[in-house]
Amino acid sequence: MSSLPDEVILEILSRLPVKPLLCFRCVSKPWLALIDSPQFIKLHLKQSVKTTTNLSLILSGGYLYSSDFDSLDTAIELDHPLKTPHYNTEIVGSCNGLLCLSNTKEDVALWNPSTRKYKKLPVTTLEFAPDGYDFCQYTVSGFGYDETSDDYKVVRSVRLYLPDNKPSGSEVYSLKNDSWRRLPDYPYILRYKRAFAMLVSGALHWLVTSKAESDRTNLILAFDLGIEEYRLVPHPDISDIISLMNVGVLGGCLTIYCSHPFSRLDVWVMKDYGVKESWTKLFTIMQPFSISSFKYERPVAYSKSGGEVLLEQFRMEDKNQRLVWYDLKNNKKVKNVKIQGAPDKFHADICWGSLVPLGGNREGNTKKQQAGEKENRKKR
Repeated sequence: MSSLPDEVILEILSRLPVKPLLCFRCVSKPWLALIDSPQFIKLHLKQSVKTTTNLSLILSGGYLYSSDFDSLDTAIELDHPLKTPHYNTEIVGSCNGLLCLSNTKEDVALWNPSTRKYKKLPVTTLEFAPDGYDFCQYTVSGFGYDETSDDYKVVRSVRLYLPDNKPSGSEVYSLKNDSWRRLPDYPYILRYKRAFAMLVSGALHWLVTSKAESDRTNLILAFDLGIEEYRLVPHPDISDIISLMNVGVLGGCLTIYCSHPFSRLDVWVMKDYGVKESWTKLFTIMQPFSISSFKYERPVAYSKSGGEVLLEQFRMEDKNQRLVWYDLKNNKKVKNVKIQGAPDKFHADICWGSLVPLGGNREGNTKKQQAGEKENRKKR
């Protein structure tokens, strides 16, 4: 390839998966410098998003599992920095090939599953409900990228409803500064006891309601990661009484999915961010009641062609999840997705394969960490 122009080599490399690129770093010092450069890392990620390649489906069901999005045939259990048999690991958010993981109130880490690099976050500054009082605690967490400062940020908000009126609060973590910082409060109540914020257009979104007892209307609260300010995002005029409403992301657009148990699922998409009139109902799935009914919970992602949507369903019969493809053009379920090795209960997220680094002195490698843990067990 030495006879090829540099721009051709760059174009070829940018279309490759992460695994061979990590091997090609050993070819020569110029290739190492090229593949590790911020410009190439951004180009590679941009190419993957543009062509919908290097994409994985991550299933969190106690442990974490990964399946190639193109095939969705086999799930492989992942070794990650927070893996432990004592706690379930949750995915707070997925952004540019990085996952934000959490398995306790204080234990949070950023992890690139492609490069296996990770970074554990400092201890939170927030006060949580004491053990046994989790029913008095409402939390929301989110993870995203701030393009203006080229920084990755984690946001957490806690509301405590205890007799002694312990303070609630919100905080933001900056990867660049490797520290948490308190945020101003907002005059709303969290809609759900435990929720994860959705990243769209440089802001994290979650549902809240008014503090007024007479008004429990769902509101979409956004936190702009750039200017670090809150704002309300208009939602579509929905007249029906919603049993379960939540926010999501499809194709980079903010979505609302309204689930009516044993009845139907309505999915709305905001095609022009921030413009109320751009809300469009993408599809409705009718679900007649039966003993083995499914409660359609949420859309996960578009297919590569864009003509189908992958849905995560909750099965009432055995309380397990399953995945199905839904045909948007013909408004019908196409096929069930059976992933060998997947857990029965899971939450599905998508993750791009990327070279995005985490930086800093506390960045670690999953394999090295596990080798050290095995060695310590031998010594004991």
